[in-house]
Amino acid sequence: MENNKVFRNWLDNFQLPHPLVIAGPCSAETEEQVLKVAHQLKDTDTTVFRAGIWKPRTRPGNFEGVGAIGLKWLQRAKEETGLLLATEVANRNHVELALEAAIDVLWIGARSTVSPFIVQEIADALRGTDKIVLVKNPVNPDLSLWLGAVERLYDANIEKLGVIHRGFSTYEKTTYRNNPEWQLAVDLQQKFPDLPLILDPSHIGGKRDLIFDLCQTGLDLNYDGIMVETHFDPDNAWSDAAQQITPERLKQITVDLKIRQETNEETKFQSDLQVLRTKIDILDNQLMDMLNKRMQIAEEIGELKKANNVAILQTDRWNNVLQKMVRLGEEKNLSKEFILKLLKAVHQESIQHQHRIISK
Repeated sequence: MENNKVFRNWLDNFQLPHPLVIAGPCSAETEEQVLKVAHQLKDTDTTVFRAGIWKPRTRPGNFEGVGAIGLKWLQRAKEETGLLLATEVANRNHVELALEAAIDVLWIGARSTVSPFIVQEIADALRGTDKIVLVKNPVNPDLSLWLGAVERLYDANIEKLGVIHRGFSTYEKTTYRNNPEWQLAVDLQQKFPDLPLILDPSHIGGKRDLIFDLCQTGLDLNYDGIMVETHFDPDNAWSDAAQQITPERLKQITVDLKIRQETNEETKFQSDLQVLRTKIDILDNQLMDMLNKRMQIAEEIGELKKANNVAILQTDRWNNVLQKMVRLGEEKNLSKEFILKLLKAVHQESIQHQHRIISK
């Protein structure tokens, strides 16, 4: 897939003075709910009204959407508000029904992106369409799989393409519902800078109080827009209640966000600098997470040594680690002096953690 500026043209055609805002409820629940949310969003920066009518839930028994009847509700919302419409499609039948209903934006969900068979079926059904098609990242952190889905759609002559970053699933307990893994999105952005990138802070955060900070990080990394789940009564939403916000809160978020525009050389410098600093901040946070995990394992080792009456310091092991990591660091253009200082500091912290365990 070539780097094609056609990708960005559909976004530029909106001529928005702000990043693209896609907003609406996680699920279309009733016609009244859809219309009420749409009318409240009409007075915000929202350009595209989103609502899920087919909901691929992780486990059976949860609300799986109202189905095709919801398309009529969306049509009425567009007639009354003028907002464009977006919904998720997961198979050929969904695509055909959405096209018949004149849905403007179709997105492929994270659970669908993982399957080349599903993506190819959707691509074949969409072949040659002039609709906007957005691809969410797969549930697992696999950049090739994400790009592969985009390439299948591009090969089907679908030119109005974009991607949605919604985070990645993990078994580990973290701050987020889905780990952002920002570097994957940054890598995609660098590979295809003209592929519009939309942030989905709702699914990354899983909690409404994280949405603003996630949106700001996305804008600092030059994302092209945000896709935020909104509901007039979030706490009583039929799905994903904890991550939805009110249209009023969305309006305040878009006011508070710092949008860095390139109007002259000075602001371009500041904008470029902020992007790089944000990348550093993301990597620093990842370093802290990794160090925390390392210390947790060190404590487990301390428990094991205590149970077996083994000394904390194992000299042979430590020397082997030093030699191996110095070689690895030099291969990655890191000085021996830096690696030694870093590893000794980490080792000392590990010893202290183990000492606390053994001294209990």
